[in-house]
Amino acid sequence: MVQFSLATVATVAAFFSRPIFAHPGHDISAEIAERAALLPSMQYRNLDHCAGKLQARAASMIERRKARVEHLRMKRSITKRDFDTVLNTDHESNKCVTPYSPSDVIFGQNSSCILLPETTEGPYWVSGEYVRENITDGDPGVPLTFDVQIIDITTCEPLKNVALEAWHCNSTGVYGGIVSPGNGNTDDASNINNTMFRGIQISDDDGVLQFDTAFPGHYTNRTSHIHILAHINATMNLANSTISGGHVSHVGQLFFDQDLINAVESVAPYTTNQQVLLPNAEDGILEEVAADSDPVMNYVYLGDTVEEGIFGWITVGLNPNAVTTPSAAAYLDANGGHEIPGGGNWGPGPRPSGV
Repeated sequence: MVQFSLATVATVAAFFSRPIFAHPGHDISAEIAERAALLPSMQYRNLDHCAGKLQARAASMIERRKARVEHLRMKRSITKRDFDTVLNTDHESNKCVTPYSPSDVIFGQNSSCILLPETTEGPYWVSGEYVRENITDGDPGVPLTFDVQIIDITTCEPLKNVALEAWHCNSTGVYGGIVSPGNGNTDDASNINNTMFRGIQISDDDGVLQFDTAFPGHYTNRTSHIHILAHINATMNLANSTISGGHVSHVGQLFFDQDLINAVESVAPYTTNQQVLLPNAEDGILEEVAADSDPVMNYVYLGDTVEEGIFGWITVGLNPNAVTTPSAAAYLDANGGHEIPGGGNWGPGPRPSGV
C-alpha cells in the first residue's frame, strides 16, 4: 500500500536572507521583489471568491479526470489498482485524504494558483514553440500527464481558447532550446534546436487542457517546477502547428509535493543528476507564490510505483485583460532555434511570433 502527500508547501526562513537563483547564475531576487510590489494592486490573489462556481462544476471535472486516468492506465498496460489509493495531504486547510477516500474526494481536491502579469518567466523561455500535447521528444523520465483548468478571475468562468505554453528541464536539469553556461554542456551547440519539454496547448470550452511529458528534474538552487505562460486571443497556424498574434497575459510556475519529488529523484535517470536538490522549503519562488495560493499539483500514481507514471491536475486563475511582455532567450522557427543576443532581451533581428 502506498501513502504519500498530495501537496506539502513549507515556508521557513525569509528568502531575502539567502542567495536565490532561478537558474544557475540567475539571481531572482529582483523578480521576487517585483512580484511583491505588484500584489497590493491585485484585486484577487486566489480563487476563494470563485468557490461556488467551481463547486458547481466539480462533478463533471471529477468524471473527466477519472476517465483520463483509466485511459492512461489502459494505454500503458498498467493493471488497474484500487482507484482510491492516493496520497495524503495536509495543505494549509488541513483537509486530508487517505488511500481509502472515494474518487469525489480525490478528484474534488483543487490546488489553485493565480498567475501574475509580471512574474518569473526565467531566462530560458523560447518563443515560437509548437502546439502539441506530447512534449517529451522521446527524452526519458517518469511519465507525467498533467491537466490544467483555466479560470477567468474576473468572472469565475472557464476560459476557452487560451494558448497555454509549458516548459521545464529534463531529468538531469537541462532545458532544451538553450545553449548557456549552467544549462548542461555548453559545447553541445545542437541543444539550440532541441524542443524537448516545450509546447503549447489550447484550452477547450471548459477551460481545460493537458500535456503529456516527463516529470521535471532539478538544477542548482531550484526545486522541481514547470513554467507556464498564457497567450490570449492568439491564432492557431494549422500549417506549422504554431500560434501568432494576441497578447501574453500571465506567466507563472507550477510545483510538486516534496514526497513526490523525492520518489521521482530516487529512480533512473534522475539518480544520475549530480546537482544538489533544493527542497521546497528553501525555494524562494515557491515560498512567495504559496503565501497567497496553492501552486502545487494534486496527483495520483497510475500504477503501484512512481515509474509507472503520474497524473496531476491544478486550476489556475488569470485576468485575460492583463498584458505583459516577457523576455525570450531564444526563438524557434522553421529553420530551428535561434539565440537572442543579450540573453533574455529581444536584441537585433526579428521579434519572435506569438508575443
